[in-house]
Amino acid sequence: MSEAQSVTGQKSIARDLTAFQNNILVILAKEPMYGLAIKRELEEYYGTEVNHGRLYPNLDELVDLGLVKKSELDKRTNQYSLTDDGYDAVLDQVSWTFSKVVTDDDRADEIRDLVDDSY
Repeated sequence: MSEAQSVTGQKSIARDLTAFQNNILVILAKEPMYGLAIKRELEEYYGTEVNHGRLYPNLDELVDLGLVKKSELDKRTNQYSLTDDGYDAVLDQVSWTFSKVVTDDDRADEIRDLVDDSY
């Protein structure tokens, strides 16, 4: 069974996803990746093994929701990439987070510094 809750509309998709699914979208916002590369990124973030039985059903759910596109790299390897709706879901989550975290000019400056340091 997937980790997603039922979805009522495109705008609320990001809000109905689990943190694990949102993390997958964030990883794919950088560039398209194959499953094992996504797994490695998640393991680095969580500091523990992510098993295939958790990763691939969640990737399939994100594909079914239209947030991720799955394509074949070769006979054994699939590549995953964000769709426009997937990118919008990432931005929606970031926007909501900022609306809760940025409460004054000092916090806004801290966020600007994080953004500047990230590229």
